[in-house]
Amino acid sequence: MTSTRSAFALCVCMLLCLASSAHAQAVNLPAEIPIFPLPDVTLFPGVSRPLLIFEPRYRAMVADALKGDRIIGMVVLKPGFEADYEGRPPINEIGCATEISEYELLPDGRYTIVVHGLVKFRVTSEDNRRPYRLARVDAIPETPKDEDLARLSALRERLSNLLVAIIPPGSDLPPAGISDATFINAVAMYVNIPDATRQQLLERNGLLARAQALIELLESR
Repeated sequence: MTSTRSAFALCVCMLLCLASSAHAQAVNLPAEIPIFPLPDVTLFPGVSRPLLIFEPRYRAMVADALKGDRIIGMVVLKPGFEADYEGRPPINEIGCATEISEYELLPDGRYTIVVHGLVKFRVTSEDNRRPYRLARVDAIPETPKDEDLARLSALRERLSNLLVAIIPPGSDLPPAGISDATFINAVAMYVNIPDATRQQLLERNGLLARAQALIELLESR
């Protein structure tokens, strides 16, 4: 598993790279999107991650996405996927829709891409007409209510103080200028916790619940 220090270095790098090009926009998620199931990668809204795409079916997925809206749904495979990995093993139904913000087609046909989290979703059904997996999804926006903003900021401050105490000296935290929502999701995505716990954080009912769960996890260390 990636160390806490290197994970947060990656997080800070990705967030800073986005700062110059990100712009506020409403998420208009299609009813059906391609999904990219992985055993150990959970994405969160507002946060980015690089990926290497090497399987032929997912190269086709990326090529098709680049011709269209660039949206890919990231989902996590359920335990026991190994027996049917080449097929369509069961997935967790809660995932994160992402947009390909950067890409490079390598000479051997592989892609390096950077995906940026847009919105959480629930898979309602799948379609088998493509070599990769397509799913009908319902978006689950997590825009905080006005009355929750003060509480969210207070939880962010507690979370930031806890991180300062546990990460190695010299490690950087996510930039102070990012929103409370992005800060909380960046910590959830990059802090050193088990993969199953990260998926559980994504499934939490909103940002307040996710922040509180993160605080409880870090306080228990």
